[in-house]
Amino acid sequence: MEPLTRAGLHGTWAAVLLPVGDDNTIDLGRLDTELEVLVGSPVDGVYTNGTAGEFHAIGEDEYDALSALVARRCTAAGKPFQLGASHMSGDVSLGRVRRALGYEPSGVQVILPDWCPLNDDEVVAAVEGFAAAAAPLPITLYNPPNARTCVTPRLYGVLAERVLQLVGIKVAGGDAAWFREMNEHAPGLAVFVAGHRLASGVEFGAAGAYSNVACLSPAGAASWYATMTTDPGHAGDLEQRINIFLEEHILSLRREGYCDAALDKTLAAIGDWAPIGTRTRWPFRFVDPGRVPALREVAREQLPELVGP
Repeated sequence: MEPLTRAGLHGTWAAVLLPVGDDNTIDLGRLDTELEVLVGSPVDGVYTNGTAGEFHAIGEDEYDALSALVARRCTAAGKPFQLGASHMSGDVSLGRVRRALGYEPSGVQVILPDWCPLNDDEVVAAVEGFAAAAAPLPITLYNPPNARTCVTPRLYGVLAERVLQLVGIKVAGGDAAWFREMNEHAPGLAVFVAGHRLASGVEFGAAGAYSNVACLSPAGAASWYATMTTDPGHAGDLEQRINIFLEEHILSLRREGYCDAALDKTLAAIGDWAPIGTRTRWPFRFVDPGRVPALREVAREQLPELVGP
């Protein structure tokens, strides 16, 4: 697969969600069906082992089986794909990076080691270590707001200069002032923001999203991204409606104590585009699938561009 570049990394990327059986195992049959839909959709790429992909709750044998299946499906379809090698342990993550090379992905996604906060020198050392293990493949750094170490625009500039394999970052995104800082310190990096803020992010200079909206509808999220160029007014209106729906009906589930992966799987169940289900890996609670039909009706009314009849 053609390696990603800083200039070429853009658009809407869809997470590979894990269909989990009642016995807590990953259902590879349902996963294959999900991948058939994803690679046939117009999303710009597919990625594994983000928060939505429950990277924190899979074993190494499962990581290898998942990577092999995703690589086979995406390579056959010519769909760009990134393999997430993230783990809370830097050493385990390095092992995942090295094994990812054998599947020839478009790039490898990593997080910073996440138990003790890192100082700036340690952040640089970690990213340099991941890049060396991934060589010659590019890497992207996933640094969500809940990470133990949050990277500043100034430090992204240091990383961009020191680690040429670093092509992009996955962050919540910020306001206009944050983007101005990023443009000052790290103008070449592809900045990917939260999927539900992509239209406003693109106006500030974001390159794309590893998209929670694609959990709801891969095809709908890709179509929405296209309108950000052709019809920015409509794109902005849809963003507002997406955020109203999420605030009123999905983030309320977080306030009930459900983790983010459970919310993403609920979105996929609402969209009903693949047999993923709402179950998350043990010990995390999952949303009762009996709540989904009512949520789907609301989504059809409020977001017809994303959830059809």
